[in-house]
Amino acid sequence: MEEGGAIPNDEEWIETDQIRLSDVQLSFKLEDRNPRLAFVDSILQEYAFHGKMILKGWGPTEALIIGIGSLSIILGAWDLGIGEISSGGDYNRWGLYGDNAGFLHVNDFSLMLALLSLIAWIGFFSLLWARFPLMRENLVYMSIAILGIQVGYIVSHTSATSFPYGAGISDWAGVGLANIILIFLAIIVVHKAVSETRDIHVEERHSHPDPRVVKKAWRDHSLNAWSFNLAIWMLFLNISSWAGAHAISPRPPIENDMTIYVVLYALFGILTIAVWIHVLWYPEFMLGAAGDRIQSVRAREVSGEIVPVKSDKRQGSCPICNAESVAVKSQDGSIVLPCTECDGDGKPGAACSSCNSIIPARVTCSECGSSTTVMSHFSRSEAW
Repeated sequence: MEEGGAIPNDEEWIETDQIRLSDVQLSFKLEDRNPRLAFVDSILQEYAFHGKMILKGWGPTEALIIGIGSLSIILGAWDLGIGEISSGGDYNRWGLYGDNAGFLHVNDFSLMLALLSLIAWIGFFSLLWARFPLMRENLVYMSIAILGIQVGYIVSHTSATSFPYGAGISDWAGVGLANIILIFLAIIVVHKAVSETRDIHVEERHSHPDPRVVKKAWRDHSLNAWSFNLAIWMLFLNISSWAGAHAISPRPPIENDMTIYVVLYALFGILTIAVWIHVLWYPEFMLGAAGDRIQSVRAREVSGEIVPVKSDKRQGSCPICNAESVAVKSQDGSIVLPCTECDGDGKPGAACSSCNSIIPARVTCSECGSSTTVMSHFSRSEAW
């Protein structure tokens, strides 16, 4: 896989001996000490896999994105040698237009850093847009959530400068509404789009008569660690936004040193950017750069795309004449055929559940008479 380039799809993984999640083994397991900690081992295994893939796949592009994003935050928060933020400025001057506009009375050096920060932010989002084409729609949603959280904390600090200390119920309205928007966009929209696209991907491209192979495919495409990082991104975003609003909320003259809050804003802001890039990167890495957007089932239906209907069982069809066949496939990937000797059934190549006769691995169509393999009765066009 080229650094900073397209992510290989499943076929390319095979050709390049790409390591998969199920291939990663932990040097120690908490499950050996307590079986109830098996889920922790599962998460740690996923993080170990993510770490290996990041070390192998991330390159100059990802480093540049993180660097520009970090620079954007630092330039916007820099106050050493300027004193614009620490002094509180002239709160009698505000606005962008007019002779007394606060924008016209900002320290020249501070204004220059602010403009450089704005340019860096434009470059940062442009790089994200170019680097993660499958996640562009979700990138927009998450950017709106970021803006909403920052505005929410600023609103809550306007009436309670030491928020959350001394804040009333009404003062929580800004933060509360902003987090509702964040949860909706991050969980209901983005997480649902990625998870449902993953479901379609596995069901369509990893279909197999052996349920063990299907189970391994679901494990290889697990989103547990990714989901946990999405939650961490939401937490870091809240901390950074609170610290940033808290640093500029005191009314002049400012008696307390607010440097610690500026540092917290910059630190957690940089961590938010790093985790955000992982949240955007992993779905593309897992699903492959096939040129389609990552969308929820509902969004696909609205756009006119045919979405396979989930069901516990799926009836096969003849690949020659498309007539319905006797083969049935369950949701776990196992295929069942009726026995040719009795009324029983069983898996292809295995013994019948009633008479112990061997179930054939080929199906003869009752309409056209063609004899084809069982798997060909469940072949469908790829989801990507």
